[in-house]
This record gives sequence, C-alpha cells and structure tokens, in this order.
Amino acid sequence: MKAEPGDSGTTRLSSRRGLIKGAALGVALPSAAALLGPVLATPARAATPAASATASATAALPDFAPVPAASFGPAVNSDGYFVGQIKGNLYWVTDSYYQAMFLTTREGVVVVDAPPTIGNNLLRAIQEVTRSLGRPSRVTHMIYSHNHADHIGGAGLFGGRVERIAHVQTRELLRRAADPNRPLPTTTFKNNLVVEVGGERLELAYHGPNHSPDNIFIYAPAYNTLMLVDVIFPGWAPFKNLAESQDIPGWIGAHETAHAYPWTTLVGGHLGRLGIRADLDVQRDYVGDLQNSVRKTLTTMDPTPFFEKYGATGNGWAIFKTYLDAAAQQAAAPVISAYLGKLAAADVFTLENASAMINSMRIDYDVLGPFGNHA
Repeated sequence: MKAEPGDSGTTRLSSRRGLIKGAALGVALPSAAALLGPVLATPARAATPAASATASATAALPDFAPVPAASFGPAVNSDGYFVGQIKGNLYWVTDSYYQAMFLTTREGVVVVDAPPTIGNNLLRAIQEVTRSLGRPSRVTHMIYSHNHADHIGGAGLFGGRVERIAHVQTRELLRRAADPNRPLPTTTFKNNLVVEVGGERLELAYHGPNHSPDNIFIYAPAYNTLMLVDVIFPGWAPFKNLAESQDIPGWIGAHETAHAYPWTTLVGGHLGRLGIRADLDVQRDYVGDLQNSVRKTLTTMDPTPFFEKYGATGNGWAIFKTYLDAAAQQAAAPVISAYLGKLAAADVFTLENASAMINSMRIDYDVLGPFGNHA
C-alpha cells in the first residue's frame, strides 16, 4: 500500500439531475390524474413549433416490453433519492439509476462511490442517517470502485479532508483524466487492502480487469454484502455492449469470482434495487445463453449472400458489417424471447450485447466464423 497527497478543492457539479429526478419520480409514483381523478377541461392552447417537434420526436421513439414489477426498487423521496439500511451500520443510496454505499462508524463515514446523478443527495442521505443514529456525519474515507465518471464524478463534493482509496490503476487513469470532479486517490493498493475505521471493516480486492482495467470488489464481511459495480444488474439485462466492458472475458469471469464470495446482498451500482444471489444466477444464465447462441450463429450462418452482394465491388467492410449485423440479430432473438418477463429490458440491449459478444468470441475466443483459417 502506498499513500500520496490528493487534491483539496471542492468542485461544483453541473448536471441533468432535475430531469433524472423527474423521471425517477415518474417511475415510482402514480400520475396526478390517477390520484385526483377527472378534472375540469381547460381551454386548448395552440401548440408551439418547438412543442410540436418534441411531441413528434417522442411519438417516433420505439416501444419496449413492460418492466416486471420485481425489477423496480423502492420509491425515491421528493428530493429524488432513497436511502436504506442494508444491515447494521451499512447503508445504500439510489436515485433509481445509480447507487452508492456508505458505512457509519464511531469515527466518521466511509463512502463507496459518488455518482453525480445522486450528487448532493448523497450528502443529504448521510446526514439523515447519522443524525438519527447520533453518529459523526463527516466523511473521512471514500472508496472508488473504478475510475469512471458516472460512478465517482460526485467525489469532488466531499472536499479535501478525505482519505480517498482506490486501485493503483485507478490513480493512473485519473491522473490522465485530470478531472477536478474526480480527485486523485491518496491511498492505493495492488491486490488487497483492508479498510478499518471506527470498529468497522471493508475488504477491497482486485481480481483483474473486467468492466474496466481497475474495477474492484468491495466486501463488508460483517454484513455479508458485496459491492461490485457494472457487472451484475439485479433484475435487469446487462447494459449496452455487455456493460461497455473493456475486457469481456474478464467481465464474464467476474461473475464466477462474485459467486465465490459468501454474500447475501449485492450492491451493483446501477438501477433501483439491491441484489440477491438468485439475481447473479439469472444473469449468469443470460450471459451463458447469449454466448452459446453467438457461437452457434457464427458456426452455422451462411455468409454467401454477403460475399455475393458486396464481394464484386471490393467493399470488404460492407461484407463484415452486414454479416456481423445479421449475426447479432440472429443470436439475440432466442435470448430476448427467453428472458422477456424474467429480466427487465431484455428487448432493449440484448441486440447490442450480442454484437459485443460476437466481437469478443471472434477476437478473444477464436470463434471466427467465415473469417477463420482459409482452406
């Protein structure tokens, strides 16, 4: 472990939080019309060109399958957040899109991640909990799960009197980013680090690259809780392109590493609810089924039409594009059908997930389809 000086400035965040808050409240709460019933008609007003254009653009957007009720988390409050106890002194905060975790201790608060969409609501949640417990509210330690701005872009709100802890690669990536909203860590580690503050304990571990080169596992043994961000999405299909992962074999392997931990509660970093072990099982099945469907597609789909259409013109990229796009469509179809109603948004990102899996199978697993060794 090494310690290095960090930044001390407090940074103001600009965001689209009002829009996100409104959307989250819209998911969690019934409409005013549903609550109030019929209302008196008001005189119609002529639509402005801008309003007409917005309505037209909205009408053109695609429809998707309903989200299963079990995929939703608790309703957010009027400020746009929910804070809840996981167990003992461990808490989580969500705005229905992102999640953070914090641990109250007799010496201060340890925070894991600071998503900018939650922003100052994370401070409000900490104040709310610590005030009710009569514990110190000052954040003394902040842990970065990884370097991505969507998860730690609110870290600058906590000022300079905070020990910031991250993997060594996180520090190098943040040094390159030079983002004042993501102050450099003051303490880094390579493989494992135990963080003990005020009688509480978190175990940090690096098991290799997965979603990002620096993504770590954060385990609270006293509370049987694992925080692993951008790998498992409880109740939902994985985000686009297999969570935009930079190392897809490592991301797939992270599911097995997570399975080996003795947790009962998972903080996944996204969306509105916590996870249980059954959520990991379902996502492992989804990933495995997608991988099998991709493998079958790459080994059986006839490439002849694509070569016949574009080969004579010498447009090799057109061959690749149309073949790979068609392969993604074919591979995604049975997976979407199997998981609709089981995972929310199975029809939203599975096509892109199939495309990412195809590229990984070709590049990482040597399943090259018609672009393999020439006879």
